[in-house]
Amino acid sequence: MTGASQDQAFPIGADSVAWLDTVRFDPQGLIPAIAQNVENGEVLMVAWMNRESLAETVATGRAVYWSRSRQRLWRKGEESGHTQTVLGLRIDCDADVILVEVEQTGGVACHTGRRRCFYRRLEGGAWQETEAPLVDPETIYR
Repeated sequence: MTGASQDQAFPIGADSVAWLDTVRFDPQGLIPAIAQNVENGEVLMVAWMNRESLAETVATGRAVYWSRSRQRLWRKGEESGHTQTVLGLRIDCDADVILVEVEQTGGVACHTGRRRCFYRRLEGGAWQETEAPLVDPETIYR
């Protein structure tokens, strides 16, 4: 699934939803989605998808998540410009977690201005920041 285009990202047929019916959403209609950098396998972030966001992701080739705080679709990069082009999707053995293989635009996936959301590591009984922001989040979200 490489070479995603805006017209048809994944060659599954516009009317086919059989693949979507096999996804095991939780009682709230959500499924965890792990965004992974396709270039090096680095986990960038974890978000949530619902049926609509997953279908739009497949249709457009751009990562679309469900924002639990805003209670609406969140098209990654709609405010920051740091979009995710989806090059592949995988589902785990229980069909209840999605792995989103992405190409990250701008090098920043986290709203804190960092490359990834997992920038803290447990060391000596406390969470230590291991990565500085690449950009000031105030310049991203005005």
